[in-house]
Amino acid sequence: MEIDMANKNTRAIGTEGEQKAVEFLEENGYTILKLNYRVGRIGEIDIIAQDGEYICFIEVKTRKSYSFGVPRESVTFKKQEKIKLLASIYLTNTGNIDKPIRFDIVEILMKNNNDANEMNTINLIKNAF
Repeated sequence: MEIDMANKNTRAIGTEGEQKAVEFLEENGYTILKLNYRVGRIGEIDIIAQDGEYICFIEVKTRKSYSFGVPRESVTFKKQEKIKLLASIYLTNTGNIDKPIRFDIVEILMKNNNDANEMNTINLIKNAF
């Protein structure tokens, strides 16, 4: 069996980015409610958190360069619609259907420093879509 090292590395960077995003959000007053909320084959929301009165559905995008554009540009309309559907399911299942909600993006740019990834920049975009 052949292992796709590029995909494995991308997944590892994504996981590392999500960990950095959680730390950043907590430092900025968010309470993490759920990580990697998945509903069957529909998809997954990276982070669900509380920010004041808002329940926030947060997509984390991590990159090592801007070669393919800024990270937020990869949250396409189709991806946004999927996140909205998942958010609706979450709100229904948790009995929070009447709570105010928000869709945020955390974009992270990593840099490689002696074979270790370090966070270069992190940007929180509230009300991203």
